[in-house]
Amino acid sequence: MRRGEILFSYDSLDSWGFELERMNKNKKGKPFTFPNSFIQAIGYIRCSFHLPYRQTEGIINATGKRLPDKSPSFGHICKRINKLNIDIKRRKKIDEDDLIIAVDSTGIKVTNRGQWMAQKWNVQNKKGYLKIHVAVNIKTKEILALEVTDEKVHDGRMLKKLVNHVLDGSTTSTRGPNKIVVVNIKSALGDGAYDSNANFRILQEKGITPGIKIRKNSIVAPKNNRLRNKEVIQQTKEDLLKWKKKRKYGHRWIAETAFSTIKRTFGEYVSATKFNNMVKEMMIKVSLYNLFRRL
Repeated sequence: MRRGEILFSYDSLDSWGFELERMNKNKKGKPFTFPNSFIQAIGYIRCSFHLPYRQTEGIINATGKRLPDKSPSFGHICKRINKLNIDIKRRKKIDEDDLIIAVDSTGIKVTNRGQWMAQKWNVQNKKGYLKIHVAVNIKTKEILALEVTDEKVHDGRMLKKLVNHVLDGSTTSTRGPNKIVVVNIKSALGDGAYDSNANFRILQEKGITPGIKIRKNSIVAPKNNRLRNKEVIQQTKEDLLKWKKKRKYGHRWIAETAFSTIKRTFGEYVSATKFNNMVKEMMIKVSLYNLFRRL
């Protein structure tokens, strides 16, 4: 119910001029007339209610009578949204002592053609699909890192980027300007797609306990990473169920829960046609998903 509420607070207009002044400082060309926070709020409304840009302009025209300037056009909204620097990271402190992440990926359609078109007219999607790779906090179900690629990129290649994004965004000023909290990842959970010596080497360098299920035909070999050999012994020669319970491997499905929520809330497709705009659209949706998680 709270996700369906739209509460327009005009208190944000108090910082309208200050934000514009900061954005236009040393800017060449025509100055900005709308702050980024206002444009991002419009992007949230558009994604939440599955609106085209023209209908989004209509809502802003109807509700923005008290704006300091004339409401932006749909073309202006489109250009500004696709140039935003979206930050999906949470603003408040993370429980840095017990952070366990689940990494996984899912597919997003780049066209909304339905089953009837495919069966009746034999229309095949030649554009492929997007893959979104995420790292999810298993406690809060928030997405801490996001990477968007095409369908040709293997899941295992994205583990390093996801881990680095979580660690890079884990410094948060929570107790004053001179005091920061550095978050350490305790464990990383992933399926067999992330089973590689390179990924185990990355986790070993970062001091992260692996929760990756190794392939069934895996063996202990001198050329393999030491940490991976240890996992092979524990999963193949010892009690696998005990390993799963110890590593909390079952919580890996939290990532699937996040994917399901995003697709049911925002749709399993993107409306943008250019790849960079598709990435921006997914960033807005994930940022709004994290906002919903904090309600």
